Amino acid sequence: MKKSILFLTAAAALAMTSCQSFKKGDGGLEYKFIKEGSGEKATTGDVLAFNLIVETDRDSVLANTYDMGLPQAQPIMPDSTLQGSYPGDPNSILRMLGEGDSAVFRINLDTMAARTGQPKPEFADKYLQFTFKVEKVFKKGDLADSVLFEQVNKYFEGEIEKIKNAEEGKINSYIQKNKLQPKKTASGLQYVIKEEGSGKVAAVGDTVVLNYTGALAANSKIFDTNDPELAKKNKIHNPMRTYEPIRVRVGKDPVIAGWTEGLQLLNKGSKATFIIPSSIGYGQQGSMGAIPQYAPLVFDVEVLDIIAGPKDEEVPNPEMPAMPAPTTR
Repeated sequence: MKKSILFLTAAAALAMTSCQSFKKGDGGLEYKFIKEGSGEKATTGDVLAFNLIVETDRDSVLANTYDMGLPQAQPIMPDSTLQGSYPGDPNSILRMLGEGDSAVFRINLDTMAARTGQPKPEFADKYLQFTFKVEKVFKKGDLADSVLFEQVNKYFEGEIEKIKNAEEGKINSYIQKNKLQPKKTASGLQYVIKEEGSGKVAAVGDTVVLNYTGALAANSKIFDTNDPELAKKNKIHNPMRTYEPIRVRVGKDPVIAGWTEGLQLLNKGSKATFIIPSSIGYGQQGSMGAIPQYAPLVFDVEVLDIIAGPKDEEVPNPEMPAMPAPTTR
């Protein structure tokens, strides 16, 4: 699985500083700066926009904003308003950062449990590690809250517009890297038939039985599959899920428009790759924290069977909006 360029950049920076010792802070906090920008450190009332990787001391990644392509915004709150706050907690970490800073922090879990009165999390042993890269600091100063957050909103609108404008480039890059020669439909769906099947192609009302794997075109990160071994390998396995071929009733089940169109190009035994732009995927909203806004997607599908649907059913309204697809299954 390829990682995003930004993630690799952060990882490389961490490797370069791995030999540096962590400094000791309040509350059992440990920290080291990868890079210090020239900006003023943030204070209570300011809002920080930052990229963040959260990891456990068991090498498990809990969160990674780079995967979503959008920084996170967080205001620095007065300690008096936060229950269980203490020196060295996440809120006080933000006060150590300024615009352009990159730093690694380790929060001591024993201290956190003792100071907050909350049980120690079971998914880590001694600490949680936070790797920050501060993209922007919005200074509160004498600004009214409405003015401050208008600045924040304008910044994020610009960031979202960048993501939207980058979508076509992500699709083209994926096609070039994988040396594909896809066909393209009027909707923007691109597809490659890897193995031809036999018989009639699926039609509206038919049930398609298939295996599938879905990935982000931007970095090939797999976000969903019905293959249990592949799910384990990519750390997305859900022990509560039954991993088996899925069934999609074309034009009836609530799947994204790219699937409804793509499945009607395939017959039994077909293996294909769908490259789906966000306009017929998950659009501006993304999905369930796994699919970013305006994310083009790649699905590898294998049609195991096509079960003909009833002939007397009403054809669905083509103007009905597309609904989210297999990640909810």
